[in-house]
Amino acid sequence: MRIGYARVSTQDQNPDLQLDALKKAGCEEIFQEKFSGKNAVRPELENCLRMLRGGDVLVVWRLDRLGRSLKDLVGIVSTLENRGVGFQSLTENIDTVSAGGKLVFHIFGALAEFEHSLIRERTVAGLAAARARGRKGGRKPSMTNSTLSYSKLHKWQGEDIMQHIVLKG
Repeated sequence: MRIGYARVSTQDQNPDLQLDALKKAGCEEIFQEKFSGKNAVRPELENCLRMLRGGDVLVVWRLDRLGRSLKDLVGIVSTLENRGVGFQSLTENIDTVSAGGKLVFHIFGALAEFEHSLIRERTVAGLAAARARGRKGGRKPSMTNSTLSYSKLHKWQGEDIMQHIVLKG
């Protein structure tokens, strides 16, 4: 069974182009929603993924309609592959049912992993450079040294610290 998934990012956008392409591609069932791709919770996508069975093919109009990032997309398609479900993107002409389509998709996966490694390396290097300049990461303390000392003293004495802080300001 060919099952389609269409998504537009805002209420103002019209999914008709995607829906027409999915129908033309032979999708028997189409799930659609209007959610930003950055939302982790996409109920119709979850329903669509639950419905898919081994031998089915998930069809999307474009890759960016399915995943929020390349890493997210690779994760979804890998999960589908483990369940025996194929994946097809109409615009990019990727079809993981064929050997060539699997190759292209795995190249995308390798590129996503490479990108993730580069980001991590740059982050570590940036943090090291900031530390070398005397900067410390993290949030600024919410308590001053005197408030902290005061609270430790009164906690040790068994008093309600918050009551003292609120009353004394």
